[in-house]
Amino acid sequence: MPKALAPDISTWPETSPQLIASRCAACDATVFPAQPRCPRCSGDQMAEELLPRNGTLVAWTTQGFPPGPPYLGPGGKDFVPFGVGLVQLGDVVRVEGRLTENDPEKLQFGMPVELTMIPFAADADGNEIITFAFRPI
Repeated sequence: MPKALAPDISTWPETSPQLIASRCAACDATVFPAQPRCPRCSGDQMAEELLPRNGTLVAWTTQGFPPGPPYLGPGGKDFVPFGVGLVQLGDVVRVEGRLTENDPEKLQFGMPVELTMIPFAADADGNEIITFAFRPI
């Protein structure tokens, strides 16, 4: 049975999942993932907010080698380079995440992207672990 890598950061397994952020009632700052205190004003008036599914690619790179711990994905000969991008979600917040595209020639500044969920790894029991990513649209 598939499981989320980080169950508290999205509404997956909904059909059209969204990332879960928090917004400060005192200063209107938004942060992802959600936090109990505001990083701008240190206030504790944070409320859950669902982020837009679509955004704009602001910056990107390709991860060409397995990340260090606590990385759980494939390594060694099973490792496949993956794209990592900074995505502006509306006028709300920027989110760093995996990209479904890893070829820098196919990525462009300002290109539209959409949130998706992708397989990441398998746990010790063979359950597929799912994480969020952004795909070009």
